Amino acid sequence: MPSNPIQTPDRAPVRWWRGVQRWYADHGDAWLGSLFFLPICLYFALTRGEYTFMDSADLVIHEAGHFFFRFFGTFMMFAGGTIMQVLLPCTLVWHFLRHDYRLGVQVSAFWLGHNFINISVYAADARSRVLPLLGGDNVGHDWWNMLGMLGLLEWDQFIGGSFFVLAMLVFAGLLLLPLRV
Repeated sequence: MPSNPIQTPDRAPVRWWRGVQRWYADHGDAWLGSLFFLPICLYFALTRGEYTFMDSADLVIHEAGHFFFRFFGTFMMFAGGTIMQVLLPCTLVWHFLRHDYRLGVQVSAFWLGHNFINISVYAADARSRVLPLLGGDNVGHDWWNMLGMLGLLEWDQFIGGSFFVLAMLVFAGLLLLPLRV
């Protein structure tokens, strides 16, 4: 009996490899986006709160949200930045889902998850207010104001943690998106 497993009479290792090749030909490309995003999602999950290149773009969108939602009252003006950070990527996820464009969904969902991480850090900072804010010390902390208005300021850590869990769920969803039939 030969020692090389490929030369065994039943040829099982060769059949197994051909099965892998067939599966990859049918489904492999669907997982390329997930393989690309896996290390990036891990990086952002493990470095929660560190400033990255994406934060500058998110800051512009956040500040635009304050402008657009200021017409709906003080609370909505404070909430508008966070709402815009969630609304814009959600709109793109919905658009790409509707048009069955998997990579577009994954990119948009990644952006949404990244925004949830940012929101988690900002919300958890409500009582301590140590994050540097655009405008310096003369501006109000959105989450301090919102949670203060709602009487939930002592829940800032829980709310921040909840947004982080939501970010991880979004990341898991974008990585497992190829399972969607």
